Amino acid sequence: MKALRDVEADLHRFRARVLAATVLIAVAFALLVLRLGYLQWWRYDDLYEQAESNRTAVVPIVPNRGIIMDRHGVVLASNYSAYTLEITPSKLVDPLEQVIDQLADVIEVQPRDRRRFKKLREESRSFESVPLRTRLTDQEVARFTAQQFRFPGVEIRARLFRSYPMGDLASHVIGYIGRINPAEKERLEDSDDEANYRGTDYIGKLGIEQRYERELHGTTGVHEMETSAGGRAVRRLSSMAAVPGHTVVLSVDIRLQKLVEDLYGQRRGALVAMDPNTGEVLAFVSKPTFDPNLFVEGIDQENWQALNDSPDKPLLNRALRGTYPPGSTYKPFMALAALSTGKRTPQQVFADPGYFMFGNHRFRDDKEGGHGMVDMYRSIVESCDTYYYLLARDMGVDLIHEQMNLLGFGRPTGIDLVGEGRGILPSTEWKRTAYRKPEQQRWYSGETISLGIGQGYNNFTMLQIAQATATLVNQGRQMRPHLVREVVDVVSKQRTPVADQPVAQVPLKPEHVQEIQRALVGVNLEGTSASSFVGAPYTSAGKTGTAQVFTVRQNEKYNASRIDERMRDHALFMAYAPAESPKVVLAMVVENAGFGAQNAAPIARRVFDYVLMGQYPSEEDVAAVQRGQATRPIGAPRVAKTVPLPERISQR
Repeated sequence: MKALRDVEADLHRFRARVLAATVLIAVAFALLVLRLGYLQWWRYDDLYEQAESNRTAVVPIVPNRGIIMDRHGVVLASNYSAYTLEITPSKLVDPLEQVIDQLADVIEVQPRDRRRFKKLREESRSFESVPLRTRLTDQEVARFTAQQFRFPGVEIRARLFRSYPMGDLASHVIGYIGRINPAEKERLEDSDDEANYRGTDYIGKLGIEQRYERELHGTTGVHEMETSAGGRAVRRLSSMAAVPGHTVVLSVDIRLQKLVEDLYGQRRGALVAMDPNTGEVLAFVSKPTFDPNLFVEGIDQENWQALNDSPDKPLLNRALRGTYPPGSTYKPFMALAALSTGKRTPQQVFADPGYFMFGNHRFRDDKEGGHGMVDMYRSIVESCDTYYYLLARDMGVDLIHEQMNLLGFGRPTGIDLVGEGRGILPSTEWKRTAYRKPEQQRWYSGETISLGIGQGYNNFTMLQIAQATATLVNQGRQMRPHLVREVVDVVSKQRTPVADQPVAQVPLKPEHVQEIQRALVGVNLEGTSASSFVGAPYTSAGKTGTAQVFTVRQNEKYNASRIDERMRDHALFMAYAPAESPKVVLAMVVENAGFGAQNAAPIARRVFDYVLMGQYPSEEDVAAVQRGQATRPIGAPRVAKTVPLPERISQR
């Protein structure tokens, strides 16, 4: 018999289900309303920004890098536009090597291009484009464009390239730029400059390019583009132009720089010439040099090995980092210290038998039989070693350190370049920190003797000697050397001079300075460098120096012909002119060249002739100086007074 349905129960269940569904729908609808309110109210700004970023793309505009000029407006670093062939690895369809091989059938790709690409790819992320070929010709651009459809992920881009029209001239001063490496990229990301370097691939690596990177780089601009869902640009919404980098004007005279580099020839060494009144550096020479254009796009392995493995070390900035024993150029400063401390008077006379005995050790003078009776003037003019052996003994190492430190020896000058060498100004405290073993940390009295003639542990840069010379002629006013004269805003044309900065006032008595200057004038009139300044229409002052590299045994005479060329003595010279009102001071070294009077002073004479008289030497004169055979007797014909620009230099 069929059971009757419980209608009332079914109705109750139906109503319960409808109620549950209604509640569920209401809750869902409430959640949707809440979500809508959350998105429309609380998350509005954030989501609006995301929507805009999906709809728009911000494309950085890399600014033109500022140019570098010498004091007369000659361009030393500039930019030019060229096409590059670039690959974005993440966008490739075929294997990378296969793509490069196929590209080589269209555009020439040399092995060095492949090696450079491999190195740059290792330093880049997969979504960044990496140049395979740079500076494409118009024909190469046309050939690739016709077949670009075959190479997804490969494109032609127009880029600005850095150019150094002088080649290897003044390369240590100018420096170079190169691609930003991972360490530099990380440093930029942690700095306030991160946004300004978006889209920038290059940064200053050395010299002025590195030190004045902020001024030269400029301000990055942006294009705000509307894009399609596929990321294709539709139209430009707004734009903020890039601001080009400033023009950096050096104090260096590139014609003087070329003159000095030519006078050095194939010899190694360094020269710093500066205006003692302002601290402006007129020439900053390090020989040998290198071509900075090799580094702009990443130097190839062959050139890198040639530079890095060369025994001449062309990558070493000898004027900035090279340290040398000052030799006899140290004697005038030792004499000044003796006057300042009361250890000597100008009239005191000492007998020089040709040697100085300290214990059982015989310190030889450079003149057989000695100089006889020597006062301070003769000790400098004739460069008497024995006089300064005695003086060093009487002063002691720590007093020497105290006095020489005041003049700037053994500490950076503060020049506007990165990586300046410190040198070594020895003291008992220095030796305790420089060595580990107790017996090495002890200072021995015999070690003090050779300090008086600029030997022993003494090691200084030519920059320090030049600054000390400038301090001497300035009556103790110490100036900070600087290579940049002014920075010019190319937009507003505003010129910002680099202020001449006195570092300190060294307490020197005028009568002491006058005594040393009188002796330095005597050196060029009747002393060791007199032959180089015969017939000069101006009065100059200077001091020659010869610094030992190889120490001969006691009582053994030095013979350069029996020693390897790189172990021979260095030739040094410090000088200034005109003596009565100096406009230029210099310090220089010619490595392993022997006597400063023969191989360094003639270069200084040509520098003074150019700066003071506007005279440029003839090719024959330059060749003679390079051979160490230059002398200019009284009445000899002088060179032409016109100063031609170097062949590669164009006046801007």
